[in-house]
Amino acid sequence: VQLQASGGGLVQPGGSLRLSCAASGRTFSSYAMGWFRQAPGKEREFVAAISWNLIRTYYSGSVKGRFTISRDSAKNTAYLQMRDLKPEDTAVYCCAAGLNIKVTIATNGSLRVDPLSFSSWGQETLVTVSS
Repeated sequence: VQLQASGGGLVQPGGSLRLSCAASGRTFSSYAMGWFRQAPGKEREFVAAISWNLIRTYYSGSVKGRFTISRDSAKNTAYLQMRDLKPEDTAVYCCAAGLNIKVTIATNGSLRVDPLSFSSWGQETLVTVSS
């Protein structure tokens, strides 16, 4: 599956943006979808993921409660609705797809989603949160 992300831009703190990830191919509905981001000078980090059947969603602690991941199989598109954006959300965002993503929940409740379990990656879209 090929992916194309869009929707990034400049937004003020407290504002909202919705990122889209359009997928090509008829097997979109079989893939789990995820969003990752990389801020300047930092490593790539997991943001959110959604299972192929919409039953499960996963969020990093830093975005939980502010971001919502969703998907529309009829449109072959996944979304990341971002609300109450903060300057620390500034990063390039990238969507990814995987048939069997690896999610680990530690005993302390922390979540780790293995980026290597995603087989397809879209190009990045820049989100800048600044006044």
